[in-house]
Amino acid sequence: MRISRYGVFVRVAEEGSFTAVAHELGYTQSAISQQVKSLEAELGCTLLERRRDGLRLTKDGSSLMPYIQEVSRAEDALSRRQGELQGLEGSEISVGTFTSVSRNVLPPLLKEFKEAWPGVHFVLRQGEYTSIAEWVRSGELDLGFTDVEDATSLGLEIQPLLADEMMAVVPHGHRLARRRTVSLADLAQEPLIVLDEGESSVALHAFEAAGIAPKVEYTVTDDYSILQMVREGLGVTLLYELMLSNYDAGLLTKRVKEHPKRSICLAWRSEETLPVASRRFADKVISACREAPYPFVAPRRQVAGANLDNI
Repeated sequence: MRISRYGVFVRVAEEGSFTAVAHELGYTQSAISQQVKSLEAELGCTLLERRRDGLRLTKDGSSLMPYIQEVSRAEDALSRRQGELQGLEGSEISVGTFTSVSRNVLPPLLKEFKEAWPGVHFVLRQGEYTSIAEWVRSGELDLGFTDVEDATSLGLEIQPLLADEMMAVVPHGHRLARRRTVSLADLAQEPLIVLDEGESSVALHAFEAAGIAPKVEYTVTDDYSILQMVREGLGVTLLYELMLSNYDAGLLTKRVKEHPKRSICLAWRSEETLPVASRRFADKVISACREAPYPFVAPRRQVAGANLDNI
């Protein structure tokens, strides 16, 4: 049993006996006596009067006793909280995330983590890469799923998780429907619906790098709104493979010749100051992503009526 000299002294004063406290705590009588002497040396006075009929507090001991008891209680509270943290009881984990991660990656991990540590509370905040990285840098969030470039530009510590490639999405009957792959030049000839990724738009950066000016008709934040707009024939789009898993019913997805992709990472401000609970959850995420390139995504299903290019 771990107990400081403050706690030892309180127990000795209450019991009036070195022997009784030594037996209670599993120490030798000499060890208990030395703990009390050490405290007396620290405080510069005699705390206990050793008499034939037992131990009694000295005048200084009586004067200091309330403060020593307060220190002992604080140490007990600290020890209890430390134990709770080891079990993660009452801990809060705050995570920045975006749609495809919060819908496809996080749910099974949250479930498994809560089964192991039911006392943990999660706070999830939706955003785009730049804002998530900034929230982590400012300390508003413990962890953030974001883009590698955004995280590193702010000096965050990161663990790369996976590369998520963009796929072209077109409706049935579209002129590109029977193509196995399409190019950015092909897509630039069509009304384009762009996923709003802030300053880190992978799609727009890919067009820019290729020297191609797309016909952007809509810029939309919500992935699923974009899918419905494509179904309605309002245009074509580029969306991430992770997001499209089992959400592309009634649409055709095509590989893009230029392979535009994002590098998803998990970021935190400093490992030294990362809370215990958040560190354990980060370890779980990292371990899961190492098991397979897409460990959380169900196999893509073939949509009724789709050609083999869409599988």
